[in-house]
Amino acid sequence: MKKPKAKVKAKPVKKAAKSASKPKRAAKPAAKAKPAAKAKPPKVLPIPKGYHTVTPYLVVKGAAQAIEFYKKAFGAVETVRMGGPDGRIMHAEIRVGDSMVMLSDEMPEMGNKGPLAYGGSPTSVFLYVTDVDALFKRAEAAGATITQPLADQFWGDRFGKLKDPFGHAWAAATHIEDPTPEEMKKRMAAMAAAAPPKPGTPA
Repeated sequence: MKKPKAKVKAKPVKKAAKSASKPKRAAKPAAKAKPAAKAKPPKVLPIPKGYHTVTPYLVVKGAAQAIEFYKKAFGAVETVRMGGPDGRIMHAEIRVGDSMVMLSDEMPEMGNKGPLAYGGSPTSVFLYVTDVDALFKRAEAAGATITQPLADQFWGDRFGKLKDPFGHAWAAATHIEDPTPEEMKKRMAAMAAAAPPKPGTPA
């Protein structure tokens, strides 16, 4: 009798490989380039460089000549000059040491007159310099009139006054010592005692 043939198990058919891999995601569009940032304008200083809080402004009859005098007398450097249609200087600036001085020609029609129109000036410009004796020599040679000779003062300055040819008053000093308040009081008292009596005051 023939043995029945063993049933051959059919091998499981492998699932067909996916015919195609998953579709790739579309590439992101390139980011738009940001527009270049605009350069910020430089910060405007509320007090311009080279200037201080207080700046003298002089009205002068003959501003052009005055500028030349200040160059010779005080070593001034001219930095700005704005001329008007009639030849007068509408505005000018000079630097003396580390400070600015502004000036213009007098313009009586606008109410701007120099000190000569008033017979003198009630104000003065004060200069601190390293060598006041040298400055006084230069200023006098340039045409200034010394109104108070240089002398060592009780507050610690070597100090004097002068007037320029255009009527403006100037004072200049070199600081030479730092006396204490008590020492200044003593010197002031000594100076008052040595002063000649005023006319009409009993000796």
